[in-house]
Amino acid sequence: MTPEAFVAVLDYWSVLIFAITGALVASRAQLDPVGFVFMAALTAVGGGTLRDLILGRDMVFWVAQPAYVVIAAGAALVVFWTAHLFESRYKWLIWLDSIALAVAVAAGVGVAIEGGFGPVIITIMGVVTGTFGGLMRDVVGNEVPLVLKQGQLYLTAAFGGAVTAVILMWAGLPQGQALVACSVVVWVLRAGSLHWGWQLPVYKPRPPRMRG
Repeated sequence: MTPEAFVAVLDYWSVLIFAITGALVASRAQLDPVGFVFMAALTAVGGGTLRDLILGRDMVFWVAQPAYVVIAAGAALVVFWTAHLFESRYKWLIWLDSIALAVAVAAGVGVAIEGGFGPVIITIMGVVTGTFGGLMRDVVGNEVPLVLKQGQLYLTAAFGGAVTAVILMWAGLPQGQALVACSVVVWVLRAGSLHWGWQLPVYKPRPPRMRG
């Protein structure tokens, strides 16, 4: 499989899984089928759309290939008819989101690599692609954004995976293997945060010092 085809596969999987999370948020908000499709599509293509606009690609990925939107809509309708079967939709949401994050960060990194950009832009595009769709989903769905939830690794996981890919590529590892490693690092960090409570120190306000 060529690097371009592998990146396209990552994009398809991230669209599918993110679409399911968007539809789950729609179910929690008790929306109608059109609302489900809107939330799923917004989540599925939001990060990739921002990535492509920033990078100035000839066409946004889902405009060039509308199958992405069709996949998102199909996933939304499936969830509309099956969401009631899940005992805890929020639990499914956060764990599916962790998988989608891992895949989407790698997709963003791959697109930036194909565009010939440097390490800084590659890292930023990985984070943007992985996080902005879910951020839009949570804001529109009136949920606490997972990306900003205190005491959890989310942006850190995305950043760590993107940096891992950049370092491995610089060390001479083939692009495909570097992208797989990127996904693994993102998911391990995110899953560790969810399951074991891994986190970075958070800012704690302190009273100002009194000058003598």
